[in-house]
Amino acid sequence: MRAHPFLVRLGQAEFARATGRLTRITGEFLEADGPIASVGDYCEVGAADASDRLLAEVVAVEAEKLRLVPIGPLPRLALGAALARAHHVEDIPVGSGFGGRAVDALARPLDGKAPIHHEARQKRAGRPLPPLDRVSPAQRIETGIRAIDALLPLGEGQRVGIFAAAGVGKTSLLEQIARQSACDRVVLCLVGERGREVDVLWQMLRESTNSARSTLIAATADESPSLRLRAIEQAVGLAEHWRDEGEHVLLLVDSITRVAHALRELGLAAGLPPSVRGLTPNVFSALPRLVERCGASRSGGAITAVFTVLSETDDVDDPVVELMKSVLDGHIVLSRQLAEKRHFPAIDLSRSVSRLAGDLLDEAESSSCGEAHALVATYEEARPMIESGLYRSGASDRIDRAIALQPALTAFLGQGTREHCGLQETHAALTRILSGGSHA
Repeated sequence: MRAHPFLVRLGQAEFARATGRLTRITGEFLEADGPIASVGDYCEVGAADASDRLLAEVVAVEAEKLRLVPIGPLPRLALGAALARAHHVEDIPVGSGFGGRAVDALARPLDGKAPIHHEARQKRAGRPLPPLDRVSPAQRIETGIRAIDALLPLGEGQRVGIFAAAGVGKTSLLEQIARQSACDRVVLCLVGERGREVDVLWQMLRESTNSARSTLIAATADESPSLRLRAIEQAVGLAEHWRDEGEHVLLLVDSITRVAHALRELGLAAGLPPSVRGLTPNVFSALPRLVERCGASRSGGAITAVFTVLSETDDVDDPVVELMKSVLDGHIVLSRQLAEKRHFPAIDLSRSVSRLAGDLLDEAESSSCGEAHALVATYEEARPMIESGLYRSGASDRIDRAIALQPALTAFLGQGTREHCGLQETHAALTRILSGGSHA
């Protein structure tokens, strides 16, 4: 039996507003003796009638104090300043009004238009699907990118990562996927990006065929760690809302590494000890939760998630990379060597994998995919001998075939950022190459 709406509103009413006082102010966090709050709640700092009240997130609760992280620049605060719980901030606003809009981490417009009328609010933690309500992706997504569609196929509800060091084309590949992939909704989340990049990607979304059903959520590099984390929570919350309505949502996050950095800053402010590479324990628990909120639902609807992962080095061996590889359904590794040769997308096929390729490709496509992977791996294994002149033709039929087909395969894997190739055309081109023909 559902309670009457008046009783619900009455239960939420606050007849006496509890407050606290600041007891410590530092450049990174605040401490206060109240009010009663939980981790993740927001508090307003300053007088009730002040126009420059500061919003701060509670990151730690102790018996006699709260520790908070401001979400904006610190105004002139003094010890003893009052603070109180902020209402209707901790939940995520969702609804169809976000289609075709650019917003910040608190769902405030960035596109100069009127504030968004939201249909509902939901918890920041979301509504993760029960394990048996999740289904393995069975419907293939056409991205128009030959290297992905033919050799690293993507399915509705799959979670994949684009792994690379800085400057090898992660954002460009993400942009191409957003522009060319077929879906009901696109949610693009930019965490810790430069303001210029936000504008470039927003213009790309506006010019795409899905512009009216695309949403951009951004928290730039100069914003607080609380807002940077809130940006991905807003994005995943929107995606969950539309998935629950039966829609296929393409969620693109750039980058999950900067989300990890925001979690580390919040963890250090909360007093958590640094561990591997200075990361705090909350990083290793929060990132898998975000990934598991994505996927396909048995009742219909799916969130296909593509996360860029910024590695510290070109060896792709840092803790965030290893963690994301273990929880994702596939990974696309980009190569600096290919990028330096102006080969884009700079996908290192020998180190990339789609764990769902066997379920998404038919028998002929699977055979071509496996043979192409084997040829690339054979050539890479023999490359030192080939380039040093130690290999002699006829020594190995397998290596001879890899050498003969390498130019055509390289041309097949390269593609312009504005070039779209259909699935049938892609499969036909790969079949032609493997039968001894050319890519053209």
